[in-house]
Amino acid sequence: MKPQDLTHRHTIMIVLLLVAAVAVISVTLIRREAPKSERSYTLGHPWRHPTLYANINDVLKPIDAATEQSIEDSVRANHVPVFRRDNTLASTMIDSLDHTLAQHPEVSKTTRDIIYRNVMAAFETGIVDNDNYTRIKAGQLPQVVMHKVSSPEIKRDSTTHMRSSLTVYQHLDSLLKPIGEDHVLQDLRINGYLRPNIIYYKEKDEDFLKNEIESAMPREAFTVNEVIVEAGQTVTEKEEAYIKAYFEKLDQRNSDPNADKNPWSTKMATIALVAILLAAFFMFMRQIRPRIYHHMKKMVFLISLITLFSVAVILIVQWRPVLLYVIPFAMVPIIVSAFMDSRTAFFVHMIVVLVCSLAMTDPSDFIVLQFLAGGIATVLMKELTRRSQLVQCSLFIFITYYVGYTALEVAEGRSLMTIFTDWHMAMLFGTNCVMLSFAYFVIFIVEKIFGFTSTVTLVELCDINNRTLRELAETCPGTFQHVLQVANIAQEAAIKVDAHPQLVRAGALYHDIGKMDNPAFFTKNQSGVNPHDALAPEQSARIIIEHVTGGLRRAERARLPQVVCDMIAQHHGTGRTKYFYNKACQAAPDGTAVDAEPFTYPGPNPQTKEAAILMMADACEAAAKSLQTYSVESISTLVERIINTQVTDGLLRDAPISFRDVETVKKVFTDRLCAFYHTRISYPNEVKE
Repeated sequence: MKPQDLTHRHTIMIVLLLVAAVAVISVTLIRREAPKSERSYTLGHPWRHPTLYANINDVLKPIDAATEQSIEDSVRANHVPVFRRDNTLASTMIDSLDHTLAQHPEVSKTTRDIIYRNVMAAFETGIVDNDNYTRIKAGQLPQVVMHKVSSPEIKRDSTTHMRSSLTVYQHLDSLLKPIGEDHVLQDLRINGYLRPNIIYYKEKDEDFLKNEIESAMPREAFTVNEVIVEAGQTVTEKEEAYIKAYFEKLDQRNSDPNADKNPWSTKMATIALVAILLAAFFMFMRQIRPRIYHHMKKMVFLISLITLFSVAVILIVQWRPVLLYVIPFAMVPIIVSAFMDSRTAFFVHMIVVLVCSLAMTDPSDFIVLQFLAGGIATVLMKELTRRSQLVQCSLFIFITYYVGYTALEVAEGRSLMTIFTDWHMAMLFGTNCVMLSFAYFVIFIVEKIFGFTSTVTLVELCDINNRTLRELAETCPGTFQHVLQVANIAQEAAIKVDAHPQLVRAGALYHDIGKMDNPAFFTKNQSGVNPHDALAPEQSARIIIEHVTGGLRRAERARLPQVVCDMIAQHHGTGRTKYFYNKACQAAPDGTAVDAEPFTYPGPNPQTKEAAILMMADACEAAAKSLQTYSVESISTLVERIINTQVTDGLLRDAPISFRDVETVKKVFTDRLCAFYHTRISYPNEVKE
């Protein structure tokens, strides 16, 4: 497969991973319910949770009980009750009366007309029960609301024309008595046809009264992001009423299955924001950190870290928002910087913070505090080489959190005394910083899962009491002294050219462990007898070259990290054992070409800046021991010659190291080797008395 095809395939894989990350994070954000905040509080005591903001705009602010009762009493006093007209009853009564009158022909037509006409008129004006008629006569019921099913319009009718069954009966009696027919009312039991058709509508009246009371209340709704109660604020009866009203509405809304808590516009906006943030991460890694971008394991690790950490934070905020400031966000840059550079660590931290802020109602304070903490962690933990660094970093982050929180609260109007007397946030920040100590454990887990090598591991490998190094010191004392000096000068050069100093040092200490298989065949471990004198150049070269493959076998048994194994394999590159190659050329008959393959190291050539520095340091330090005189000129000339030869032979062609870096490395090597091999002054003989 062509390199270009491999690059396209790699990009497609990264894009697919990012799309999956966007989907997982967006689903978690969209499906979230309204935060179930801590609702425990004590009246008259400070609010022990983060500032509570309204995240919905239909929560009405309650009013105090006394005002509410006064308004309700006033509405009840002026309330107009709701009645309904029973037209069916009136029609039935009139039809029955007409039928009864028709069955009594002995009643005169005049009497029948008087009864029928007045009863019909009474039903038209309205007949009410005796209790309501008493209220009408007393002026307590001047009008009523007549409910009509066919029309939602509220219509009020006067009660002055309404009568009771008794008054209608008395009116008929007064009309029939002058003509001597009043006995007909009793004979025909006319009072049975005078039933009330204007009836009190209790259900509608209660609804109408409730609406009137609600309308009369001076209701004001919370606006989105409006503060309901601030962190540390004393909970008075007013705040208590606000808190109860807010959570009651929140529970009511969440229990409604038909309520769309996240409309499509909100869902699409959430997906778009997450996609933009992860696209920014993609562009940063591709353009600014191409070496990490083209390392699939590292990209998988970073994308997984962003996704899993963000999802965990969103779920925790949904479950218990008070734990927001307990979550150790500073752990993200600490973990990333343990395997990569500090700029990548801070950028990943920034992406995580911004993604998590989408789950919060008012993220401004959160973003400021987490950016400050992440910046401090990135600066202090640029190289995690000691466990005590985590303790120091945690202390500085606690101070950063508390000072930053205090400044933000004072800027919003809170007094310093209120903040200092409220230890709740200080306890949260303290717990956060204590949890940072788990970063050491997480780094170990990441190393095992992804096969990375942290600075901590490299520091542990550089301990000369390590089993492999102790064996090297006992078996090959000369080689051990050589690797120590190579480690010193290589580490110094790595610092100057912005390489990984701990990686260079670890590689330098282990690059010659393969010489333990045949220590006597290497000059540094010989004591007068050189076994190469009895061997052919090809045999000697094979034994010398074997220390690379033998070193890889020993490194595998010792379970050394892959980056160290790579430096063992690359510290000679594809160079030649020139001493034995030249010896073979001298021994060959004139005109006979010598095959260079048996005298060539298997390689590959250095692939990293650190491996290139190790190659140069190894060759320069070994050659320096062969100088007859040690001076600045001789050492400088030696370093120039050896490194220039390596450059000319193309051994550094695959390493990402510049000519400027090579010149810097030359200067460092010259200075350090001059310090190692400086000429001592001669002391005069002691004068005896």
